[in-house]
Amino acid sequence: MKIPCKAAFTIYLLLFSGITLYAGDISFKITKKYLNFPVSHRQDRCKMTFDVKGESTLSVVIRLAPDEADYWVFRDVSAFKGKTIKITYEGNDAGLNKIYQADEFAGQDSLYKEKNRPQFHFTTQRGWINDPNGLIYHKGEYHLFYQHNPYEKDWENMHWGHAVSKDLVHWEELADALYPDHLGTMFSGSAVIDYENTAGFNKGKTPAMVVAFTAAGPDRQVQGIAYSLDDGRTFTKYAGNPVIDSKDKWNSNDTRDPKVFWYAPSKHWVMVLNERDGHSIYTSGNLKDWTYESHITGFWECPELFELPVDGDTQTMKWVMYGASGTYMIGSFNGKEFKPETGKFCYTNGCIYAAQTFTNIPATDGRRIQMGWGRVSHPGMPFNGMMMMPTELTLRTTKDGIRLISVPVKETEQLFQSVQKWQSLTSDEANQKLAAFKATDCLRIKTTIKLSHATDAGLSLFGQRILNYDMNFNTVNGHFYSPQDPTSMELSADIYIDRTTIEVFIDGGLYSYSMERHPSDGNKEGLHFWGNRIEVKHLEVFSVKSIW
Repeated sequence: MKIPCKAAFTIYLLLFSGITLYAGDISFKITKKYLNFPVSHRQDRCKMTFDVKGESTLSVVIRLAPDEADYWVFRDVSAFKGKTIKITYEGNDAGLNKIYQADEFAGQDSLYKEKNRPQFHFTTQRGWINDPNGLIYHKGEYHLFYQHNPYEKDWENMHWGHAVSKDLVHWEELADALYPDHLGTMFSGSAVIDYENTAGFNKGKTPAMVVAFTAAGPDRQVQGIAYSLDDGRTFTKYAGNPVIDSKDKWNSNDTRDPKVFWYAPSKHWVMVLNERDGHSIYTSGNLKDWTYESHITGFWECPELFELPVDGDTQTMKWVMYGASGTYMIGSFNGKEFKPETGKFCYTNGCIYAAQTFTNIPATDGRRIQMGWGRVSHPGMPFNGMMMMPTELTLRTTKDGIRLISVPVKETEQLFQSVQKWQSLTSDEANQKLAAFKATDCLRIKTTIKLSHATDAGLSLFGQRILNYDMNFNTVNGHFYSPQDPTSMELSADIYIDRTTIEVFIDGGLYSYSMERHPSDGNKEGLHFWGNRIEVKHLEVFSVKSIW
């Protein structure tokens, strides 16, 4: 490496701080928890390789800052304490000597206090996140794995990030769980607990947590598995990966996002895999050897398939299949083939994408709990993307037939406290009441509006229409929606406003949508009901506690 001209004291620090400099590389004897890296978006991405002799090699790309950093990212290297990590960089290597190790990562003192950090949605500490992966409940913990680029706030370097929670609300972020390897970067997948040791990974009475994932190479996407014997903290990849390589079958590189579950009636594993133009069904007895069974067209990415009772009646069960967009079909499943009976329908819309449901929820609970990726940016922050609120999915009989309903899980109620409640207000009266909350950056609002002289009405936030009900065209924020009473003039909404996003649940979850929260752009009106002579039949405002 070309060392810039520095004072002798700086050279002394470099030579005696456990750092060794080479041409284009740098080595650290690990004594601390983190390595910190400066990032500059004025730089091109270049390859960086981490090498621990005899143990592991990892290659990523990063915009390493040679001078001033836009922000800092980090890697948890506590697993390598006492060992030496050699870092090679193929770009402008002036930034190598800015990398440093410490027991805190750069910016940790302001973590979760940042201006545009969401306060009741999960966000990663640093970097990019997208699809939730491997959602599973195990030994009192909800595990949230997710697509993660720890080296930049844009998409790249797909790892599996990892966080755990006792209550689906407060999350502890752990070290990344899966890293890119010789087969490719780590795309989306799922997790199960192999209680019967079908794969042979169990140790004594400890059942393995097994994850199925897509390894995305430059010209091939294949499916692999890995297992954990320490409650998801570390994973060992199966030496026989890939377990499915179906490119030749489909003549397509789009074969990804395995969702695996145990099908008890036939005592085998089922994998739903997105392939080219829809979802394929595979079966296996051991999670390693998979047999193709069937295929259904019309979906794209991130498959889901699960069974729910209709109206809570366990004697009337239906299967739901959906893809990343949230459109779904309702039908039957025999362990090998899904047969749609109704659909497609849409139960949610907006910035939510690639939602997945938790496996291994105890039978005493019985809920089908979902989380989805929020395609939302956070201006000025060293992170990007978020998870939407966890919701419970149910099937309900409506005037239009059986439909999927989504409402925030009951655990979220602990975050919200009712502070004001009113009935039967004019829009002007309601706006006067809401003026007191103009400067509050996080709120929950429950309201019911009744139209009379207006064909459309709603609620805006600094000019952004967060609720827009058009009774003439039967749309809510542009999406077709007809109330259960088609002659009704009323609409109810449960609105969750965070710093960078808004989620809205209509009429008890019959329809929901989400949006990125826009800056005010000079608009000073705050929360504002609009519409000709509407009645605000109910208005309730809740304060919000931070999950951090």
